[in-house]
Amino acid sequence: MMQSLPTPTQENKKKPINIAAVLLVLPALVYLIVTTQLPFIMTVYYSFFKWNLTIPNDRPFIGLSNYLSLFTDAQNLHVMLNTVVLMLSVVVLTILIGGAVAMLLNRRFLGRGMVRTLFISSFLVMPVVTAVVWKNMLMNPVFGFFAWISQQLGLPAVDYLSQYPMASIVAMVTWEWTPFAALILLTGLQSMPEDQLEAARLDGCTPLQEFWYMLLPHLSKSLEVVVLLETIFLMQVYGEIYTATSGGPGISTTTIPYFIYQKAFAEYNIGLASAAGVLAVLFTNLVSSVILRMIGRNIQGAQA
Repeated sequence: MMQSLPTPTQENKKKPINIAAVLLVLPALVYLIVTTQLPFIMTVYYSFFKWNLTIPNDRPFIGLSNYLSLFTDAQNLHVMLNTVVLMLSVVVLTILIGGAVAMLLNRRFLGRGMVRTLFISSFLVMPVVTAVVWKNMLMNPVFGFFAWISQQLGLPAVDYLSQYPMASIVAMVTWEWTPFAALILLTGLQSMPEDQLEAARLDGCTPLQEFWYMLLPHLSKSLEVVVLLETIFLMQVYGEIYTATSGGPGISTTTIPYFIYQKAFAEYNIGLASAAGVLAVLFTNLVSSVILRMIGRNIQGAQA
């Protein structure tokens, strides 16, 4: 006589609750909620009020007016555009440059260990130090390295931070984050079985076909990690902008994090700063999801 197998629902009902495990996890869960979710809930709460710390007792409820201001004011829209340009530019450049460097470091050559160590050093530099080095030692129009090269070539020196402010910030942040992308992609490359590549070469596979049909699909998970983590961290870029350009000239390099700083600590507009903070969280999740779907579709197309 055959006995019917228990369904997953019946199995779950039979499992007793592990009280000891719940009690062990509970403090960490409470700590996580208090330190992450509670501040976010308070930020959402303040975003519905018109609250300026210069008049602390006057805090009228204004609903979605702070959010509408972010989407209707031309300057605020420009700040959001700056944020998108910075994030997408750095993500694309770090993947391209980091991928090329990872392909190079994946090959055997004399001094490879030293090259790897020197290459990751820029990722260990603090953002403020990065901005000081680029602003004073590289991009200074009088005694910077780039100005010296221009003089040697008989060309006029360029004040990059004034004439090309956003491109300068993108260059700084890209220099800082390229080692991160290269290390993640190098890890993915080293997990690729060498015998599969040798078999493909024996079958007449060209280097371009090898990269497109074998290496790129194999690196899909590594690319997802790079895009996801860089998108989250690049949304928080603040030190380079504060030190190098202070958001200027005008608002040409003002991004959402620097905008939040200006509204909260320069203008004491807590309501608008809170709305921008909530928008930053939603924006980060949205951009990450869109980029990951685009990468997934492209890689699936390459595999087809």
